Amino acid sequence: MKPGNYDAITFDVYGTLIDWEPTILNTLETWAKRNAVQTSQRSLLDAFDRARAHYQTLVPCRDYPRVLRSAFAYIADEHGIVPDPGEQMAFGQSVGDWLPYDDSVEALACLKEKFVLGAFTNMDDASFSKSHARLGDCFDVIVTAERAQAYKPALRHFILGLTDMASRNIPPDRVLHVAQSLRADVRPANLLGQDVVWINRKGRGLGHTGYGAELAVPMAEFPSMKDFVGTFLGG
Repeated sequence: MKPGNYDAITFDVYGTLIDWEPTILNTLETWAKRNAVQTSQRSLLDAFDRARAHYQTLVPCRDYPRVLRSAFAYIADEHGIVPDPGEQMAFGQSVGDWLPYDDSVEALACLKEKFVLGAFTNMDDASFSKSHARLGDCFDVIVTAERAQAYKPALRHFILGLTDMASRNIPPDRVLHVAQSLRADVRPANLLGQDVVWINRKGRGLGHTGYGAELAVPMAEFPSMKDFVGTFLGG
């Protein structure tokens, strides 16, 4: 895994660069406490992971705020509670509140000096634009679920993104993919023969199970973007 082997680096955004779990979990814990729901953080997060995967499979190109609203209702229904419309709507609009990890912006800026950067995300265009701004508008190639009309782990994001790279005279074997999600990114990259690095951040688990995640094989694993960039670039 040498920098000279690549001209471009593509990313899974949410979980890898944007730390979405704390905001999601805080909202769900507040809801659970208000409704006297006895459950653990892990159970709430697992329920959210199941719910979003369900709705992404059911309708493979709905906007992400709708996925979030549906997931909120799904979790409430599991506990026999009718969701408050205001809470449900706020949860759906929370993407803009999700912050980057502390190391994301600096790491991306460093990589952008040497590589074409791409984002492969299950977010819709409008929602992703909020996160992209937080990351310094650093991506040259962007494939959203809205553009792909599909959700990862379907391969269409990769096919469109690699086609965009080819239009820049960058062949697939010169593209490195970096991701947190074993399910949505590492395994699909494996299936396409793409070099892929796993950012396995401590205490984060969305996307680590289901849909072939157990078959995912990254070429390297790092606990953060800072560690990845430091090792990759030899810093």
